[in-house]
Formats: sequence, C-alpha cells, structure tokens
Amino acid sequence: MPLLQLPEPYDFELSTARYRAFGPDRANLWHEGALHRVVDGRDVRIAAAPGGVEVEPLDGDIEPVVRTLLGTDFDLAPFYEFARGDSILGDLVERFAGLRPPLNPDPFETLVTSITAQQVSLHAAVSIRNRLIERYGEPGAVAYAFPTRAALAEAREDELAALGFSRRKAEYVVGLAASALDLHALADLPDDEVKDTLVGVRGLGEWTADWFLARHLARPRAWPAGDLAVRKAVSRFYGDGPMLSIQDVRALGERFDPFQNLAAHYLLAGSMAP
Repeated sequence: MPLLQLPEPYDFELSTARYRAFGPDRANLWHEGALHRVVDGRDVRIAAAPGGVEVEPLDGDIEPVVRTLLGTDFDLAPFYEFARGDSILGDLVERFAGLRPPLNPDPFETLVTSITAQQVSLHAAVSIRNRLIERYGEPGAVAYAFPTRAALAEAREDELAALGFSRRKAEYVVGLAASALDLHALADLPDDEVKDTLVGVRGLGEWTADWFLARHLARPRAWPAGDLAVRKAVSRFYGDGPMLSIQDVRALGERFDPFQNLAAHYLLAGSMAP
C-alpha cells in the first residue's frame, strides 16, 4: 500500500480522534482502524504506518485532500516553542504531542456541517448530518461522498426537516446551496473579510465564521471564542471561578497570538481528556 510521508511530529490516533468522538461520520468514516473518505468518486482508505500513513489509492488528486484531512498544514514547531512559555499550554503540548487538528477540505461541506451543529449537541448533529449524507450523498465502497451543492440546492426544505433539521436550518442549508457566493474564493481573502462575507449570509454567524477560518482555512489566528466547548476549556484552564464570557474569552485569545487556532484545539483536547 502506498506510503504518504507526513511532517513530524504526527500522532495519527490523536489527530483523527475527532472523527470518532461523536459517533460515526459517514463522510469521514472510521472503519476497522482506518479513516475512509470518498475523493472524486473513489473510496480512499487512510491508515497509520511508520513514517506517515498508508493511503489506498493514492495519486496527485487524492494526496492534497488526505494532507488536509490530517491537518498537515499546521506547523507545530514554532507553536510548541511558543507554548513552552506558558505553563498550562506547555503541559498540553507535552501531553498531546503530534496532534494536528484535522481540516475539512471542502468549504460547502464545512458550512453545512456548522449549520447542522448550531444549538444542538455534537452527537445529535452528527446523526442529522449522517441522515443528510445518506439521503443526498453518493455511496462509496465504505464511506459516502458528502452531498454536492447542486444536490442540496434542489432539495426541499420539508425533506431536510424530515431528516431532523429545524425548519430554519433547512432554509439556511438550501439557501446557501442555491446562493451565488463563491465559497472557494474566500481562501484568497484576509480573515476579517472572510468573516464579514460569511456573516452576511442568512444562517451564518460569527461562530460559524470562526470555525470556517479554523477548520477549513487553517488560519493561525482563528479563535472561536463563542464556542461553548472553547469557553469551557479556557475557563477551566485560565479562569478562577464561573465560566468566562464570550468577550473575556475573545480578549484572552491575545495571550496566544499568533497561534490562537492551535491553542484552541490543544485546550479542547485537554478539556476532553479523562
């Protein structure tokens, strides 16, 4: 099986934990010790191997998708050096050495996933997302391809509601799919312009925009201060009483500049660990 070499340090189990934490994800499916995703109609299997990961099949189209899924865009060395100057963050990078936050390679999938997760538990969001994938996506040998924008633009809102979406979320998903917004062009914009563009779309707020910057574009200063789990993690490690407000968490993000994105993920990992 072809070997794809990855930058060190890299911990496959830690970096893929998100794909297992809230139940099976039909588009990024953990199956028999490997991660599966459909890329260009082909089911791709990704498994840990000495020196990197085994990827089958592997070619020039699949490789960049796999590297994105595994978070190889992140440069850990300068972050780790920075973290050692903070006793809390320094401990976390020692405990979770090699964790590279996984990224979603597709902007539309990223936003639909965020809409699905608005104001519900992540376990519930994954279940609803799976029903959407099975209804509108294309099945591969193991995983499913996430539904295309064209497929969801033609979906009826009542059909999405039958899958577990609220009426409002169904409206958001269909509206986003049918919109003229060039989601791929967002990668060429600075952070503030990405956020301004996204929050101008019905159903997309600051929380969604922050996670888009963090988990799709891998922007180093992305800091989802409004995310409840991030607030809990920051409050646990840096607070001294009640849970910090969104404003306090956003201000505290300056402490981690210019590594807010990686800091958020390591704080989340620490808060979820037993």
